[in-house]
Amino acid sequence: MVLDDGLPLLGAETDGFGLLQTPPLDLGRVEVIKGVGSALYGPSALGGVLNLVSRRPESSESEVLLNRASNGGTDALVFVTDSPTPAWGYTITAGAHDQTRQDVDDDAWADLAAYRRYTLRPRLFWKNADGASVFATVGFVDEEREGGSMPGHTLFDGTTFRDALDTKRVDAGILTEATMAGERALSTHWSATVAERDRTFGSQQVQDTHTTANGEATVSGSDRGHQWLLGVSLQYDGLGSADAPDARYNYVIPAVFVQDEYPLSPSVQLAASARVDVHSDYGAFLSPRVSILFRPHDDWSVRASIGSGFAAPTPLMEETEATSLAALLPVRGVEAERALSSSLDVKWADEGWEIDGSAFASEIRDPLVVRDTSQPGRLELVNAEGPRRAVGAEFLAHFVSGALHLMGSSTFLDVTEAAEGGGRRDADRVPRFVGEIGAILEDEDRGRIGLEVSYTGSQTLQDNPYRSEGDGCVEINALGEIRLGKVAIFLNAINLTDVRQTRFDPLLRPAPSADGQRIVDIWAPLAGRTFNLGVRMEL
Repeated sequence: MVLDDGLPLLGAETDGFGLLQTPPLDLGRVEVIKGVGSALYGPSALGGVLNLVSRRPESSESEVLLNRASNGGTDALVFVTDSPTPAWGYTITAGAHDQTRQDVDDDAWADLAAYRRYTLRPRLFWKNADGASVFATVGFVDEEREGGSMPGHTLFDGTTFRDALDTKRVDAGILTEATMAGERALSTHWSATVAERDRTFGSQQVQDTHTTANGEATVSGSDRGHQWLLGVSLQYDGLGSADAPDARYNYVIPAVFVQDEYPLSPSVQLAASARVDVHSDYGAFLSPRVSILFRPHDDWSVRASIGSGFAAPTPLMEETEATSLAALLPVRGVEAERALSSSLDVKWADEGWEIDGSAFASEIRDPLVVRDTSQPGRLELVNAEGPRRAVGAEFLAHFVSGALHLMGSSTFLDVTEAAEGGGRRDADRVPRFVGEIGAILEDEDRGRIGLEVSYTGSQTLQDNPYRSEGDGCVEINALGEIRLGKVAIFLNAINLTDVRQTRFDPLLRPAPSADGQRIVDIWAPLAGRTFNLGVRMEL
């Protein structure tokens, strides 16, 4: 689940459009909640929570950013902020983004789709001396994106293919906080998102409207050492389409949830939460979560947690997003996904060092998959024959000494799923190992210079006509920025090793797949080596 300032403004089913196209100019920090987060955040948090927190007016300056990339991309962003009074403040972020269609490997297919996108997001902040606050925001996105075969060219079989998506999205959200009698606090969250999409895939054109809305109220307080929270929520998630009537749905999900934190001793703290959702189509679900935090020393902390959650079926799957919702048969006879996740996290911090290590395991019962049918070009949504399981470990290290920042991370994953006909197989396009190391020299008044080296290990490829396993690859990225007063000029070099999927195999399939796909699934970078030059100015 991806949140903007604690609000689900990207809808119930977040995708690459929402996250990757969020302007970074107004981003203050990112908060991550690992594991199943359904106990407090509902079914959309089955894989955890990512909260993007915006910059606040009282600690920000108005800025303009202009950027040009060697692969034909251009970005212009403006961030305006002010605090007219101690109680009131606002920010406005607006952007215009353009990308030309690029055929990097000269096969007449666009490795990079062309797009033109405009964004606008004003935010309003109010807070009084008693601690009451109101946050309100509205967002607008208008994008036209087109890939497929290159204009004026035909593919190797003499045909052309159009792959396009036009999106218009409007969202709004309000967050309030107020103190009550007895040192209680009342918080409310209100949000709604409407996304209209016009999808063209070959000769098929499908228009749909995805609408989500969420209302939530919580009361929190402290009694006899207990830090508690009680809440109620109501969610709506609906999809309408005259062109794909089999994909339409309307879900209403009321819920109640509770959380309590209690210190068992000066060094041990217990936290427990639970939520009951009553889904309009799939019934009631209980989602509990328990964690124990142990602090044996000021520099050390150990946390163990376990939790469960659920996710209701929707037609918004990777396969239908890549092709067309019209390809999906009516969704019938499927069960909601249920997940169980556990983790053990260890953290040590001292004298500029911060080291985190974690081990985790999760299982999704009745995972939803899309499979081909006997009807040409049609897909169906079903529950897999067995659970999807993931076990892994993660290591993060960060060291700061003056202007020097050193960072390193590595992740091992073993993800398996049920194979057709029995047994188990590795999950598709999940690297078994990824790691990176980076170093940055940074001076706020003079600029910064940095280098990053990353490695992505081999991964299973299930539906690739050229290979069954993707090779590991190394990418090197470098960045540099020089500050001249209120102006900063930056140059980034991305993927200096020029890793491209099309250096291993063609992107185009020898023949279209059963669902009409003309290209293989993406498992490595497509753009190759890229440079971008830009300027950032404080106003």
